[in-house]
Amino acid sequence: MPSPAMLMHLLLDAVTLREQVRVPEPELVMIDAASTEAFMMAGREDGLLAHTYLYHAIQASTVIAPGARVVDLGCGPANQLALIARLNPEAHFIGVDASESMLELARDTLVRCDVHNVELCQSSMEALHGMADGSVDAVISTMTLHHLPDLATLQAAMHEAKRVLKPDGGIYITDFGRLKREAGQAFFANDRKARQPAVYTQDYYNSMRAAFSLADLRNAAGIFGATANVRRTFLVPFLVVIRSAGSAPFRDSSRQAARALYASMSKQQRYDFRDLSRFFAHGGFPLAFKPW
Repeated sequence: MPSPAMLMHLLLDAVTLREQVRVPEPELVMIDAASTEAFMMAGREDGLLAHTYLYHAIQASTVIAPGARVVDLGCGPANQLALIARLNPEAHFIGVDASESMLELARDTLVRCDVHNVELCQSSMEALHGMADGSVDAVISTMTLHHLPDLATLQAAMHEAKRVLKPDGGIYITDFGRLKREAGQAFFANDRKARQPAVYTQDYYNSMRAAFSLADLRNAAGIFGATANVRRTFLVPFLVVIRSAGSAPFRDSSRQAARALYASMSKQQRYDFRDLSRFFAHGGFPLAFKPW
């Protein structure tokens, strides 16, 4: 359950009318070695984001059918992608990232996690070179859109995603939504600063400032037409999901893998996972499968 301080920030943001101006990330974000290392470690099985990654792995799996060819836009060090690939061993994944240093980390992640159904490709989200029209069954992207410099690039990336996606293909794209109050952004970034490196706290804050607004993300989802729905966390768009309307059944093998991953989490991670699930569920986006 949210703390009284968090609930206060959520309520204040919900009643604020004025939109905050977007502040793009510093130009060298995720090129700096310390930032890259902090981000990679946060996404590991014992990291701060492990509960978030399992949540999105479960939800994204509902748009991935057996044998599907799936592209992950902005895969970064592939912690999230490796998890989704483990839940969907029958599918084939293409992790796309513009940064060679990130792809180098992704290769290490895939080896460490013993994942073999992923290939990596260096390319920008807004120009998917070498990928033919209608060549993938699903497009996924997690916590990447805020790295884009502006609305024009966001629109270009979504047009590229639609171009390579087969008709009626699966979509699962999620990112921060821009809160209306700078105080709320600072609160979320610093809420657990005692448990995270200072550089991670700063990057978290920069990410929240660089998030696109709910209206921006709804406009981006409109590029996919009526096949995409927009979901958000309760009260405020702290997190936003663009998801295709149809869904694949949650398979027994995926259930077993999700249960095993959940069981391996610490008590705090399991608590955070359930808390995030409730945050989305109260906003109208229930968890596809409860692994407890």
